[in-house]
Formats: sequence, structure tokens, C-alpha cells
Amino acid sequence: MNILLLEDDQKTGPFILRGFAELGHTVDWSADGQQGLAKALESRYDVMIVDRMLPGRSGLDIVAA
Repeated sequence: MNILLLEDDQKTGPFILRGFAELGHTVDWSADGQQGLAKALESRYDVMIVDRMLPGRSGLDIVAA
């Protein structure tokens, strides 16, 4: 599964990424909302895990786009 993780916490992001990677999933991680939106628009993901409060752009704005 191809996953986009948008999480700005520098401890939580790598922890979640590592867990999904250990299960064999491909994970792209961004800690910034604007960069995360760019990734979401340029690639195809099966699942997006989005934090609500991100720097640069709200997680709700990203999901609505």
C-alpha cells in the first residue's frame, strides 16, 4: 500500500512511518501542510494519514482539496 503521512511532530512522524514500513508499506512523510498537499497532488496514494494542525496549511484544507 502506498501511504502519505502528514504529521509535523518530529517524534510521532518517524514512529508511524517506521511501523508501516515494517509491515511492507511504502510511506512518504511530510511535516508541512503545503509540501504535503504538493505530494498529494503529484503522486497517487492509497491512503492519506493527515494531522489536522500542520504548519503551512491545515490538514482539513488538504483533505478538502
